[in-house]
Amino acid sequence: MMSMSCLASKPSPPLVSFPGGINLDPLFIDPRRRKDKVVIVVGATGTGKSKLAIDLARRFPAEIINSDKMQVYKGLDIATNKVTDEERRGVPHHLLGVIDDPDEDFAAADFCVHALRAMELIARKDRVPIIAGGSNSFIKALVLDNLEFRSRYECCFLWTQISLQILQRFVSERVDKMVEAGLVEEVRDFFDLTGGDYSRGIKRSIGVPELDQFFRQENHVDRETRKRLLQAAIQNIKANTGKLARRQLQNILRLQTQLPWNIHNLNATEAFEARGGDESWERRVARPSTVIVNDFLSRSSNNFAVSPPPPPQNGVLTAASVLGTPVAAATR
Repeated sequence: MMSMSCLASKPSPPLVSFPGGINLDPLFIDPRRRKDKVVIVVGATGTGKSKLAIDLARRFPAEIINSDKMQVYKGLDIATNKVTDEERRGVPHHLLGVIDDPDEDFAAADFCVHALRAMELIARKDRVPIIAGGSNSFIKALVLDNLEFRSRYECCFLWTQISLQILQRFVSERVDKMVEAGLVEEVRDFFDLTGGDYSRGIKRSIGVPELDQFFRQENHVDRETRKRLLQAAIQNIKANTGKLARRQLQNILRLQTQLPWNIHNLNATEAFEARGGDESWERRVARPSTVIVNDFLSRSSNNFAVSPPPPPQNGVLTAASVLGTPVAAATR
């Protein structure tokens, strides 16, 4: 049995619950029922998925469901790059830091069960679920393999993209900031001198296995050697994060060929460059996404409609220009 708790200002029940539960048998769902709407934000690590989801949730009546398999665990907030309370800007988040047991395996099937419950709760409040996270296996299991979801929901997919060169630079800089913020000491709490098994739970997070050798040897070597070991671990974290981004991109391309819905591409490169920033993010990503989501939500109901801002600018990247050389299929 999973042990779970929510990250909140006061204690709350595990995940979400409903009186009487929900019906998981799609055979009992009336096929004439109007499908509910859900927005799904995908993209490689470091491309602004969480930022876009929060922007949209502040422009529409919406709540966010995390679909990152490492961020569902409690702890390792720096290593897993969880959004902070300040960054959430008051937007409710579900499935974020809710699993207490660091060794518990939270699989795609588990995500489907809890995501559907969260979506039901959000819909009961006449709000829109926005699913955001980098674990494409979770997204695939929910939108393609889950019969209840396919019977009840219609999707709008948004894909945040950055040129590979800019993404690699940003990922490297982000790891440096994580180290400055206390990444090493945070990971130290999850180091097991006797075990070293990083195949389960939150210990699979990038940053944990890479620091294993540093923790094992730091008290048995001189200062210079210790410094070299730490730098080697940091470089491995950067390299493995870059590999993860490439695998995620390839998985999104694969998912794109399987979906019955289009994926809308948003080019965030300019916003991540030195000359970019908030103005570029608004013009290239947030505003076009608002237009897309407004159109999606307005098709069958005016309940969520807002006045559309100016149309999006040109310059969306093609998938081929982002991917570059193919890489092996992702496991995350």
